[in-house]
Amino acid sequence: MPDPQNRRPSPAGPAGPVAGGPAAGGAVVGSVGRASSLWSDAWRDLRRNPVFVVSGLVIVFLVIISIWPSLIAGGNPLSCDLAYAQDGSRPGHPFGFNGQGCDVYTRTVHGARTSVVVGVLASLGVAVAGSVLGGLAGFYGGAWDGVLSRITDIFFGIPVVLGGLVLLSVVTSTTVWPVIGFMVLLGWPQISRIARGSVITVKQNDYVQAARALGASSARMMLRHVLPNAVAPVIVVATIALGTFIALEATLSYLGVGLKPPTVSWGIDISDASPYIRNAPHMLLWPAGALAVTVLAFIMLGDAVRDALDPKLR
Repeated sequence: MPDPQNRRPSPAGPAGPVAGGPAAGGAVVGSVGRASSLWSDAWRDLRRNPVFVVSGLVIVFLVIISIWPSLIAGGNPLSCDLAYAQDGSRPGHPFGFNGQGCDVYTRTVHGARTSVVVGVLASLGVAVAGSVLGGLAGFYGGAWDGVLSRITDIFFGIPVVLGGLVLLSVVTSTTVWPVIGFMVLLGWPQISRIARGSVITVKQNDYVQAARALGASSARMMLRHVLPNAVAPVIVVATIALGTFIALEATLSYLGVGLKPPTVSWGIDISDASPYIRNAPHMLLWPAGALAVTVLAFIMLGDAVRDALDPKLR
């Protein structure tokens, strides 16, 4: 009789798949591969949010008429006839005429281009400048963080409208660049502080510490691990700020220090229509209404994006 102690296990092993082998692990790998990321989950939530859908459609319409205003308004916004000054609506001119005899409908449509350009470029400039400065301060800390924090405190103490009255009153350019530059100058501290706090929170996570322990460079950790996970709050604030910048441009133009004629702007039209609000309210109603709808659409879009990207609200 053979000795039981000399028995050796069969090389084939027990019948059936080994636990943890390919057959058992395939489902795990597949489920991991199908796991939704934060951005895919956010996009799915946004598509189901009626606020996002409505505001998105309004913004898409504004962008289209900003690029091609002639699609719905083929006239010249600078073509005026004093014979029609302050007249009401008539065939071909549904919004009536302003104090100079210009078609209010045409000027309202063409004014969307200025507002969208100013809002988008100012938001991009603020987001880039604030993210870079705040992200570096939050990642490296030390003296750079202390100096930047004190600088942002100084900028937070400057009233925006008063700063615009002082800085833009000496500008004679009729382009949008001085206004955009002013908004970036006074708008970056808010984004910077948000980016700083987000980077400080993300860099304490285990995956960042693991990358550091494995010898990853600071640039690699910042670009591959920290930035993609810290950018969501910046996107939310920049989206909401876009509507604020549009309203700020109209306010500065209304006060006479923002955009200047012959630039077509809702703020300029509102300023020109203010003295005639009792005799010709249509001059003020349409550009003011377009401004209100635009600002509301961007703020609603920002709120929807915030709800989708904030894990605490899920």
